[in-house]
Amino acid sequence: MNFFDKVYEIVRNVPYGSVMSYGQVAHLAGNPRMARQVGWALHVCRPEDHIPWHRIVTKDGCIAERSASLEEESQRILLEREGIAFDEQGRVKKEFFLTWSG
Repeated sequence: MNFFDKVYEIVRNVPYGSVMSYGQVAHLAGNPRMARQVGWALHVCRPEDHIPWHRIVTKDGCIAERSASLEEESQRILLEREGIAFDEQGRVKKEFFLTWSG
């Protein structure tokens, strides 16, 4: 299984109403220093693969900047529909992060 496939499998298992960071996903995929590649993998995934890409945020709970701000807004909307709350600075509240040891 290549790195992207590992990323997709991990992200598919992030439960509804929860988030993980790019770094958490990279660590679980066996490459803790490849958080940016996690972002790229999610950027190029196909809609028909049904990857819940919107559940992955930065380690401090921010929605990562993208070339199109519309994508950032749609990610926030998708997260809010799952009941995920944001703080005053626009970051996902910590209680929505999956706990993990790593």
